[in-house]
Amino acid sequence: MTDPWIVTLGLCAGTFSARLGGILLGQRLPTGGAWARALNALPGTLIVALVAGQLFQGGLNEWIAGALAAAVAFTTRSLVLTMAVGIATVYVLRTYT
Repeated sequence: MTDPWIVTLGLCAGTFSARLGGILLGQRLPTGGAWARALNALPGTLIVALVAGQLFQGGLNEWIAGALAAAVAFTTRSLVLTMAVGIATVYVLRTYT
């Protein structure tokens, strides 16, 4: 067996075990109570933490994009549209200013 096959089989085994572990652990997660509420809020808090980090490290372009994305988020309540507007605004401002 050649080296690429060993690497490929090792990566397949790692991917399979990670997915199986997620399925097995996911069945044990609480469905009610404080832990369930905390786990449901986790994805949103991670996005806020990432965006806040970029805002505080960035300059005026990032703050403009953040303000525009916040306005879109409050008016449309669409996560996909908010992310698209924020990313497009940062791209345009960084490219053309």
